[in-house]
Amino acid sequence: MKENKKDLLIDIAQNLFYQQGIRATGIDLVLANSGVAKKTLYNHFDSKEALIIATLERRDQQFMAMMQQKVTNLTASQTATQELKPTLALFDAHYEWINSDNFHGCMFINASAEYPVAEDPIHLMCLQHKQNIVGYIETLLPTAISDKPSTALQLALLLDGAIVMAHTMNDKNSARFAKQAAMKVLGH
Repeated sequence: MKENKKDLLIDIAQNLFYQQGIRATGIDLVLANSGVAKKTLYNHFDSKEALIIATLERRDQQFMAMMQQKVTNLTASQTATQELKPTLALFDAHYEWINSDNFHGCMFINASAEYPVAEDPIHLMCLQHKQNIVGYIETLLPTAISDKPSTALQLALLLDGAIVMAHTMNDKNSARFAKQAAMKVLGH
């Protein structure tokens, strides 16, 4: 059981929002699945928006940690040239995630579609996650890449495209196709 009710609420809400959508998931459903009283929920979160942001913050931390761990593990086993291993492992990590039982698209792409106004705090949290991804990709790029920010954006675009293709078209190989395109972007 969770250490505290706040963590429990975040975990339950995150799972429901990810599987069913944010707007489609009411507070009553979160409460029913968590066994927490409404008063307790509002002691921790002053609004549904605050709960949503907490779930997105948690998902960002979890996703970044998961990708970093997968990249580390996959880098050790890849046959690509040494300098490209970490970057290409990111695509393999996405392939594994897309083909897992816990894939329902990208929680941040989904949330930004539900909250499309650029100034909305939920949309801004989604932007922050995507910027974190681009920054992480930059750290994986070989030193020979001259324009790392632009290259990282191109690779992030390929990853997001793979996620959307997998989610909307049920294309479980989309990350592999994205990896082939990434190799061209990287000049290999």
